[in-house]
Amino acid sequence: MNYDLIVIGSGPGGYVAAIRASQLGLKTAIIEKESLGGICLNWGCIPTKALLKSAQVFEYVQHAADYGIQVGKPKADFGGMVSRSRGVADGMSKGIQFLMKKNKIAVIEGTGKLLRGKKVEVTDADGKKTEYTATNIIIATGARAKELPNLPIDGKKIIEYRKAMSMEKQPKSMVVIGAGAIGVEFAYFYNAIGTEVTIVEFMEQGLVPREDADVSKELGRAFKKIGVKVKGNTSVESVDTKGRGCKVTMKNRKTGKEEIINCDVVLSATGITPNTENLGLEALGIQMDRGLILVSDYYQTNVAGIYAIGDVVPGPALAHVASAEGIICVEKIAGQNPQPMDYNNIPGCTYCSPEVASVGYTEAAAKEAGYEIKVGKFPFSASGKAKAAGVPQGFVKVIFDAKYGEFLGAHMVGANVTELIAEVVTARKLETTGHEIIKAVHPHPTMSEAVMEAAAAAYGEVIHL
Repeated sequence: MNYDLIVIGSGPGGYVAAIRASQLGLKTAIIEKESLGGICLNWGCIPTKALLKSAQVFEYVQHAADYGIQVGKPKADFGGMVSRSRGVADGMSKGIQFLMKKNKIAVIEGTGKLLRGKKVEVTDADGKKTEYTATNIIIATGARAKELPNLPIDGKKIIEYRKAMSMEKQPKSMVVIGAGAIGVEFAYFYNAIGTEVTIVEFMEQGLVPREDADVSKELGRAFKKIGVKVKGNTSVESVDTKGRGCKVTMKNRKTGKEEIINCDVVLSATGITPNTENLGLEALGIQMDRGLILVSDYYQTNVAGIYAIGDVVPGPALAHVASAEGIICVEKIAGQNPQPMDYNNIPGCTYCSPEVASVGYTEAAAKEAGYEIKVGKFPFSASGKAKAAGVPQGFVKVIFDAKYGEFLGAHMVGANVTELIAEVVTARKLETTGHEIIKAVHPHPTMSEAVMEAAAAAYGEVIHL
């Protein structure tokens, strides 16, 4: 019952931290109240990508003639797509079970709560309570869908992402509230299989409002082309669910004009809320701010021996961030000397079609930070590989410091850009300059050439434009 480390939560932060701890010789246990892998693996990152792949394949088949292939008229099997997605998630969860056994990590099923004296009380499904002790405890309980006061989630007509990927029946029409990554991914999926979709976004920029303005505009053009309606700079005033469907009342924040849209279902994609309630944090005096746990560079709370990582601490709420934080935290606990996280070099990816990927400063943010900049952009319409693959939409945009050539940021929209962004993340980690990117020979024909060409464009050396 006594461990060197107990991790509460088995998402991509928790299970990675547990594995690294075991590798470093710490006797480790992990507490999970639902399924190993947490939200990301079971209801987030992995199953959503399975759904998006189904939508992409459906689109490919619909446009098979563009590639010189004749097929019959395809039909989307919504139930089959959902079933495949759940199967992928279940398989991955079993993979985490294997990793726990391989690394000799004790898996404790139930809900964990912190007690004084570095104890954790675990309540199982039958209500039985058991106490465990540990020298170190990591809180990695993740987050859930944010619920707005005027948008109560009922799981039937007003739903969140979990229900959106496990609905029994495909809706004919849907209003998606929120145009961040979750919102645009589900909007793309449902639109691709025939649902009439409208996106409502509070921010003026519209789609993916935290991305570079050029990326947002390009994605807006792409969504308009496929028939997704986008209402930017618009607030949702109310949703009436009394009738057969939903009556959404919205207001344009610039003109004040109200509009009513009728739909079958409303998807609330307005952000997340950290799971920090009922953990015993207040009783221990753990410092918090707006529901988030305050931590040091190495994720130590103000209470000795208690740490926190992932969506429960300030910073980007991303799976790969939680995993990296977990490794840094555990290595520090084990007496190693890890480097603190560079939060300005965290890639963000959105898996709609076309995909969106970015890292570092946007053009506006770089100027605001006082940099004199060089900006280069290379459209995929000028890429031989993109044209051959039938995906010429989008571009790569790069930003450099004009004085020293520092790689300040990159912003991409197009096919497979969620894979391309890793080159820029690595280059920035290694303090690579713009000229070094230009001189690094990229294989031809590939989508990755667009990174080199965009860098060349920033310095007036672009060849294929």
